[in-house]
Amino acid sequence: MPVGLEAWFTQIPPVTRAWLALSVLTSVAVQCQLITPLQLYFSFKAAFKNVQLWRVFTTFFYFGTISLDFVFHLFFFMRYSRMLEESSFANRKADYFWLLFLSSLMLLGLSPLFNLPFLSSPLAYVPIYFWSRRHPSTPISLFGLVTITAPYLPFALVAFSWLLTGTWRAAASDLVGCAVGHVGWFIRDVWTREMVGGPTIFSEAPEPLKRLFGDL
Repeated sequence: MPVGLEAWFTQIPPVTRAWLALSVLTSVAVQCQLITPLQLYFSFKAAFKNVQLWRVFTTFFYFGTISLDFVFHLFFFMRYSRMLEESSFANRKADYFWLLFLSSLMLLGLSPLFNLPFLSSPLAYVPIYFWSRRHPSTPISLFGLVTITAPYLPFALVAFSWLLTGTWRAAASDLVGCAVGHVGWFIRDVWTREMVGGPTIFSEAPEPLKRLFGDL
């Protein structure tokens, strides 16, 4: 029977668990100098013209070298991704993966516009933002210092990240993630329900993907 860290890790829902594991392994590999960030960043030229297609994936798993900022982003992404997967997407692994997949495509398209070579942090803000809109009246205590309601959480975390890194670029990339999260929330909770009247390919995973994840 697993105990301690192993038990904690196995209790994390599968999509969040895989994302967390790949992110930690990527940063550890960079820290051990097995790979470099230059091999991981995304650009259209490097990925497609130079046929380095792995960059389309690795850009979403590198949160930087192991540091306070790394721990900050990883903790909050894991916490709210787990809560979202266990509540709104309970027993719907494929739909949660589909949300992250479509969000990743949007971020890849926005990357050159905002000069974002690494998209892990923006993608991490998608579940944070989505969860905050699904739980608008939930009070959140930030580090025991101030209490806010959930919809303000993503922007409070962006502000704290700005203070932590001291650069506006980090805050800008996180705000792009919030914008993409808003699009995902709007499609599922507003557009699909009030304007379309039923699920669409943008709000629900295709059946083959659901079979792959064992949801059918």
